[in-house]
Amino acid sequence: MQELNWTNKEDITIQARYWPVDHPIAVITLVHGLGEHTGRYDHVADWFNSRSVSVLGYDHQGFGRSGGKRGHVRSLDALLDDIGQALGETARRQPDVPHFLYGHSMGGNLVLNYLFRRFPDLAGVISTGPWVRLAFPAPLVKVLAGRLLHRLLPALQMPNGLDPTRISRDPAVVDAYTSDPLVHDQLSLMAGIQLLDAANWLDRFSGETPLPVLLQHGGADQITSASATHALAGRLSGRVDHREWPDLYHEIHQEAEKEEVFAFTLDWMKTTMGTK
Repeated sequence: MQELNWTNKEDITIQARYWPVDHPIAVITLVHGLGEHTGRYDHVADWFNSRSVSVLGYDHQGFGRSGGKRGHVRSLDALLDDIGQALGETARRQPDVPHFLYGHSMGGNLVLNYLFRRFPDLAGVISTGPWVRLAFPAPLVKVLAGRLLHRLLPALQMPNGLDPTRISRDPAVVDAYTSDPLVHDQLSLMAGIQLLDAANWLDRFSGETPLPVLLQHGGADQITSASATHALAGRLSGRVDHREWPDLYHEIHQEAEKEEVFAFTLDWMKTTMGTK
C-alpha cells in the first residue's frame, strides 16, 4: 500500500491510499462513507489485490486524514469534483485498464450522483448501501435547523446521528469503529443539507444509466434504506443489476458474509468487462 496526497480545487490536501498490483485486470477508485475514512477498507483492497485488481481510495475533505474542517464541505459539486480528481489520479497510475467507481453509503450516494450528473467514461459503477433514503426518519428539528441556518452558518457542526451498533453484526467491527481516532460524528449544516438534497434527488431520479451499474444493499440495514435502493433500481433502464443481501447490516463489506459480497462484485465486474 502506498500513501498519496494531492491538493484539490478548494486548496485542501486530500490524502489517499493506493493498493497497486502487477498486470491488473481492472482498477477500482473507492469512495468511503460518512464519518469514516479509506483506511477502514484495507481488507477490501487486499481481497481485490489477491484477484489482480488494483484499488485507489481517498479520504473526503473534512474526513480521515484529509484537510478541511471536520465534516464540512461547501457544496455537492465540491465533493463530485474530488471524485473526478481521484478518478484522474487512478487513471494516471493505471492507464488502459478497465476502471470502476465504487462507493459505500454516503460514498454510494456520491458515486451515483457523479454518474448521473457528470457522465464519466468508466467500465462501471458499484454502489453499496447507498444513501438514497435513510432507514429512519431524519430528525425534523435538525432538518429544519439546517434548512434555516445553512446559508448563515454553513460550517456549524452537529452530530451526524449514526448509531455504530448498526454498521455490522460483528462486535469487533463496531469496537474498531468506535475506537478509531480517524472516525468522527461531525457534519456541518451545509454538508448535511447538500447530502440530504443529493439523496432526495436520487430518490426521485429515473431514466437510463449511461454506464453499467451494480446496486447492493444489506436487507437488515438500519442506517440507509434497502427498499429505496430497490426502488431506484426499478426506475433505471439500461444495464442495472441489483442484489439485496438478507440479514446483512449496513456495511456489507464488514459482515461475516463479506467474501461472498466481494466475489459477487468481482463476478459482476468480469461480466461487465466481458472476461467471464
